[in-house]
Amino acid sequence: MRNPKKLERAAAIQRGLTPVENSNAMLPPGSHPLLARPVPAGFPSPADDYIEGCISLDDYLVRHKEATFFLKVAGDSMRGLAIFDGDLLVVDRALQAVHESVVIAVLDHEFTVKQLLHTPTGYVLHAANPAYPDIVIRPEQELTIWGVVRWAIHRVSV
Repeated sequence: MRNPKKLERAAAIQRGLTPVENSNAMLPPGSHPLLARPVPAGFPSPADDYIEGCISLDDYLVRHKEATFFLKVAGDSMRGLAIFDGDLLVVDRALQAVHESVVIAVLDHEFTVKQLLHTPTGYVLHAANPAYPDIVIRPEQELTIWGVVRWAIHRVSV
């Protein structure tokens, strides 16, 4: 009788997947293993023992290398959109902000992170926390969209 675990392993290797225990020796510098399947939020799968390939966080997070910057968040005005104090934001200055984009805005020479809303009467910088009022942009104010937030990175556990 054949061992089903060995058969599954042989089939996975034949499909070009690498067993997890052999993966670190083959990674290019700056790359990290990418598991073959998304992790379920329920029960584990035996296929999770295999690696699809490797992933560079730069390649995953950065679309426009020359126009991408990282900023740290200070404050909790955006917590309703899962952006928390101390988070690291990946900001792309090459992207065009649209209605409901999370942006780094410069308002009257001050930086802020807010959700940009287009209304019939103009622009609003929306705080995703009811403790903070929206900022309705008045005609005499100077608003510049410095960049669009693509990612918010925060620690999940210590």
